[in-house]
Amino acid sequence: MQGFDWLAASLTELRQAGLFRRRRNLLSTQGARVRVGRRELVNFASNDYLNLAADVRVIRAVIRAVRRYGCGAGASPLILGWSVPLRALERDLARWQGTESALVFPSGFAANLGVLTALAGAQDVIFSDAFNHASLIDGCRLSKARIHIYRHADLDHLAWLLSQHCPTVRCGDCGQSVRRRFIVTDSVFSMDGDIAPLADLVALADKYEATLVVDEAHATGVFGPEGRGLVAELPRLPSAGLVKIGTLSKALGSQGGFVCGPRTLIRFLVNRARSYIFSTALHIAAAAGARAALHILQREPQRRERLHHVAQLLRQRLSTLRIWPHPDAASLQPQAVVPFSPIVPIILGDPQRAVALSRALQDRGFLVPAIRPPSVPPGTSRLRISLTAGHTESEVLALADALAELL
Repeated sequence: MQGFDWLAASLTELRQAGLFRRRRNLLSTQGARVRVGRRELVNFASNDYLNLAADVRVIRAVIRAVRRYGCGAGASPLILGWSVPLRALERDLARWQGTESALVFPSGFAANLGVLTALAGAQDVIFSDAFNHASLIDGCRLSKARIHIYRHADLDHLAWLLSQHCPTVRCGDCGQSVRRRFIVTDSVFSMDGDIAPLADLVALADKYEATLVVDEAHATGVFGPEGRGLVAELPRLPSAGLVKIGTLSKALGSQGGFVCGPRTLIRFLVNRARSYIFSTALHIAAAAGARAALHILQREPQRRERLHHVAQLLRQRLSTLRIWPHPDAASLQPQAVVPFSPIVPIILGDPQRAVALSRALQDRGFLVPAIRPPSVPPGTSRLRISLTAGHTESEVLALADALAELL
């Protein structure tokens, strides 16, 4: 083979396995209904949970900011990219979350990489949930800390692993004592829509003197008082500290990630988080749009209420039709799924079957993506239904009935 011929062979293998991916041609704004190619479809593929990405007030805020400050940030925040809209957004995020300070990254992926590689090192050990997002997985790997994967939401397994790496026990892998321990988890898992047992994780973090790192990407704006996430519902935080990471790119309808916490933590990340130091700052439009969306979120709790209503309605209908939850889906733990989580997986197993069903739904006017490995474990390919506050009851029920007919 010459040049990049080996890539063509690899792509052929992906096609044969039903794992080849194509990008969709989106011709409209984000919303509950979108135009893809020549068709208008009911959109069950977006993480725009509160239907804010195309809100006219958000758009106006973006236009005003761009007219005044331009579009691009121009440089890293430490060089000349810490703009007025970005500073205002960080101030409002900290106030909303009730913390001393906040730091905005250009993406949620960059936030997770930056936090984990700055806080953990070769003398440390990380305990990571098996179903964590790829950005957390990569952040753990790049930190060079020793990594132990605990079975998804399995507290007994995590407790056993922690007991093998407590301050009084030398590491069996290298004979060294452990400097610091970190428990790393999503709060809402992106592919199953289930939630982490955060209160129990706090108890384990206290017992084993571990810092808890929680990615609230799919909880930001959706769960907790004022949409502040599931961490905001905890009665207490671990004594070794908790690092909370959120996103601007889902319920807030914009782009970027953020960390909220004590001023000392934020100052440390400003100086040590490589994905912050060496990235151009979040652009003006995204900062202004996220800030406007944050204000709307706080003023209009009915958006969350509407989202929870349609999510619960869909689950009830799918349960009645015996479509959800899948009885053989080992990855799904119904007891850990809140009834109004906006993420609803339909486990199918075979990737080609998932693709075929996604296409059949698109023919009927519904955009529901097929999720396949490596996004999910082998044998758990699925449809991932993502609900928003913009969906109507009739659209949700029509989707459920179409699924019942096709399955």
